[in-house]
Amino acid sequence: MAKISNDCNKYNISNTVQKAWDIRGKTDSRIWFSAPGFKHYQSRQFSNQPNSFANLSITGSRCECKCEHCNAGLLKSMLPAETPDRLRSIVDCLVERGCRGILVSGGADSRGVVQLEKFMGVIRYARYRGLKVLVHTGILDKRTAVRLKDSGVDQVLLDIIGHELTINKVYHLHRTPEDYLRAMMNCREAGLDFVPHVVVGLHFGEILGEYNALKMIRKAGADKIALIVLTPTTGTGMSQISPPRLPVVAEVFAAARLRNPDSFLSLGCAKPTGEYRRQVEILAIDCGFNGIAFPSDAAIDHACSRGMHPVFTEECCSMAGSVCIEQPLCTG
Repeated sequence: MAKISNDCNKYNISNTVQKAWDIRGKTDSRIWFSAPGFKHYQSRQFSNQPNSFANLSITGSRCECKCEHCNAGLLKSMLPAETPDRLRSIVDCLVERGCRGILVSGGADSRGVVQLEKFMGVIRYARYRGLKVLVHTGILDKRTAVRLKDSGVDQVLLDIIGHELTINKVYHLHRTPEDYLRAMMNCREAGLDFVPHVVVGLHFGEILGEYNALKMIRKAGADKIALIVLTPTTGTGMSQISPPRLPVVAEVFAAARLRNPDSFLSLGCAKPTGEYRRQVEILAIDCGFNGIAFPSDAAIDHACSRGMHPVFTEECCSMAGSVCIEQPLCTG
């Protein structure tokens, strides 16, 4: 594995975390806790409803990239909808069950693109049926961005990678960071609401392109940003990799807030389990994040101890800040 330079050594952790918190403290005291219904969630204060939100894959379990950290494993947890007719049928079924939103995703091709073209009509139909529709697109070109806007998509989710070595070694793509920046700009020019996602530790548990990814996101002017943390997963090339060290995660989290002071920052659902998860969630709160997906009771308690007011939602964390269920009381 190539030697990685740790460019975050220039940060003083305690100072940057405090500065990040200070920025957050000047804005809304609420914190959004997201628990979309594609998996069961229950805390001391809130439990979600099944089928309130669903993840669908238009490629089933197929993905040409076979990324080192995923190997198409995430697709297996999604509802397969490999044809427009199948997707339409699933939409009808979900609406009957009380579903309020869906994520349309799928495996990428050899160019890093999720092939959405033939599903545009069904996406428009899903919006007509009253569903909020989020789409995970891969690297997005101008034409597809315009078509997604015309179809009424509520939000586009984009993975943003800041170093070419990671793009090549982890995603197995011959692309550059500029391709990801261009995808964000295509969204902006089309008038799409887009949410860039950054995986902390994506390069085999090390920090490599995260800071450049944040720089590109700032350049694109994203209103919302989601950060997730590498989760070593069985059956992938990173099954034996350790997740990034917590002090390094803290530095990236703080930098995300400092470099994007007005953006809505969320900690997404992909993060390691156990005590590491609890510590990562607490770091996100201390670094001034606005939202956390599937928070632990420890995270909820910590937010309350810092004077924050929890708001729960059954939508994806990227949609947090809109439809919600107010929770006025804190425990612990």
